[in-house]
Amino acid sequence: MTTMMVRAAGLTNYLEVARHLGLNPQQQLRDVGLSLTILDNPEQRIPTASALLLLENAAKTSQCQSFGLRMAESRQLADFGAISLLLTHQATLRDALATIARYRHLVNESLAIYVEEQGKLVILREEILSDPPMASRQGIELAIGVLFRLCSALLGAHWRPLSVNFTHDAPAETQVHRRVFGCQLEFGSEFNGIVCLAADLDKPNPLADPAMARHAERFVESLPSASEQTTLNEVRKAIYLLLPMGRASIEQIALSLGLNVRTLQRRLEDGGMTFSELINEVRRGLVVRYMENPRYSLSQIADLLGYSVPSSFTRWFSSQFGQTPASWRNERLKHPPA
Repeated sequence: MTTMMVRAAGLTNYLEVARHLGLNPQQQLRDVGLSLTILDNPEQRIPTASALLLLENAAKTSQCQSFGLRMAESRQLADFGAISLLLTHQATLRDALATIARYRHLVNESLAIYVEEQGKLVILREEILSDPPMASRQGIELAIGVLFRLCSALLGAHWRPLSVNFTHDAPAETQVHRRVFGCQLEFGSEFNGIVCLAADLDKPNPLADPAMARHAERFVESLPSASEQTTLNEVRKAIYLLLPMGRASIEQIALSLGLNVRTLQRRLEDGGMTFSELINEVRRGLVVRYMENPRYSLSQIADLLGYSVPSSFTRWFSSQFGQTPASWRNERLKHPPA
């Protein structure tokens, strides 16, 4: 897998939160192979896995389960970098989300966002990919906190979603979560994301200026990397989001990326991968996350990974990990990873 990278701006507010909680930020950064100087250049790219590990280590050392969310609490639109002005002047939240999707390689190539409309409701799903694959409570809470801040910036400070959902378990204390989101919190959910009214996506943004939006778009399009596409990573992200929804067919993935099936297959072949290999790769990453969460039964996990027949899931799992899912889970419960 190509190493996933994130802008150093993704660590905005890390220093402030770390110092407030009594940590030594410089040592924490060194422990994951980073240096304090990378925070001086928000546009510098750093490995996503290093950034996620930094947040997890900081949360563990400080014994603060809301570390990532505390970082998100004071985020501004300006922290989106080159596309900040363009986001500020989008006519609606729907347009802003489409802008992030269009220029996601300029923001965070590891972040996957999918807008799922269900009648009068909308689910804004988010996932973070890394190499190697790793579950990150702090990274997900930071990402969803930043998405919430984006929504609030365009819809007004008094806007509240219907719920904020996390696949991980609830922390011992949810005071920070309640303060930041001010809505129903769903932990142990089947997805990471925000549930709101569909009408919220199309409310006019009072700050929008069409002339400024056109000016900002011309600037973004002039950037050297504005047209770069990494099909393998984009397909991976689409699979991560659509597989648990039962929609990870090659036809659906191609549609979500604005490609026809043959073009998608050709680009994957150019990258040395097939669609089935990518599906298998994503399944391997997701299955460990699901298996380590006792809330999920084996039949639920099979369904989330696209297996309608549990025995098919068992055969696949055994071929990948050398033992049955039940044996793997029992062994992991007896000897949990450090």
